[in-house]
Amino acid sequence: MMLEDQSFFYRDTWAEVDLDCIKKNISSIKSFLPDKVEIMAVVKANAYGHGDVETASAALEAGATILAVAFMDEAIALRKKGITAPVLVLGASRADDVNIAADHQIILTVFDREWVKKARTVLHPDKSLALHIKIDTGMGRIGVRTADELKLIKRLIKDDPRFDFQGVFTHFATADELDDSYFKKQLEFFNEMIASFDVLPRYIHSSNSAAALRFSEAQFNTVRIGIAMYGLTPSPEIEPVLPIELNEAFSLHSRLVHVKKLQKGDKVSYGATYEASGDEWVGTLPIGYADGWIRKLQGQEVLIEGIRCPIIGRICMDQCMVRLPFEVPVGTAATLIGKQGIETISVNEIASWLNTINYEIPCLISSRVPRIYKERGEVVDLNNSLLKV
Repeated sequence: MMLEDQSFFYRDTWAEVDLDCIKKNISSIKSFLPDKVEIMAVVKANAYGHGDVETASAALEAGATILAVAFMDEAIALRKKGITAPVLVLGASRADDVNIAADHQIILTVFDREWVKKARTVLHPDKSLALHIKIDTGMGRIGVRTADELKLIKRLIKDDPRFDFQGVFTHFATADELDDSYFKKQLEFFNEMIASFDVLPRYIHSSNSAAALRFSEAQFNTVRIGIAMYGLTPSPEIEPVLPIELNEAFSLHSRLVHVKKLQKGDKVSYGATYEASGDEWVGTLPIGYADGWIRKLQGQEVLIEGIRCPIIGRICMDQCMVRLPFEVPVGTAATLIGKQGIETISVNEIASWLNTINYEIPCLISSRVPRIYKERGEVVDLNNSLLKV
């Protein structure tokens, strides 16, 4: 369904996020996993560009029990928007900020001994802080790298009643590749490290979307679901071996704001790089590189009247031009990502054009592009009130 009434924003470009797709993806993954395995929904980076609170709410409704973000700012934003579920910060937080985390009941990641020492000196006597320990098994970002360091960190945490040790985790570097040799080395190391625990914490998690759907031995009692929740494959390489169908939630749309007929020799856009070879109909769309529709997408097609139409000339900051198959009325809808008629332009297609991964595409679409949310086929506003369409 294409949005018809845009009276609550004032431009002819918008993204649509189908929350039913997110719920269906979570439900399918939950059905695939053993009953004892919990789902941690990863909603960092504004839920990969989909909208943090909307995605978080949909994921929790579908069966996720805990959320994960990259930074404390993202966790606090969720709290301010009314999310009360547990939220883990996966990345590094400043030890100086532990009291803020405690006030908002945010779970922080411990990644080295000095961080714990500093946190002990900063945390107020009457506060409690939940912690997960990150083990670096081969990703090479942050995390504990040796059994001796892990032992010292565990002792520092155990000896301080203000710390609530809730989880331990790692991250796989190659779970989205068919060659699983490095994955197995990381998993073996993680198992060796957690074997040193006298009592295991509530949350033990190592699997991202790819590992959760491929390797039962790495599921433990919690899996982190990010890219698959949004209906996107962790990588094209493993798409044929995924055990469930994923439903893409994100689509991107615009409308023609101007239509003109060019004659042979007429130029289009900066640098005059495009020249009409004859009489051509050209339309202008109000989306450009400031919206995340970057210049490298010149030549990529969009869907208008269900027909693929190429972007011509250089993409501008706020506009781009497309060659039309015939005269089309101003106001006609264009789909840049998504389905129109029998044609579909997927996030993977855009990623392939840009020679990048699908994760990057919805994250690229900037905040000045309004996000519209749909449930049960209806467009809803941020308060889930039906909008007239």
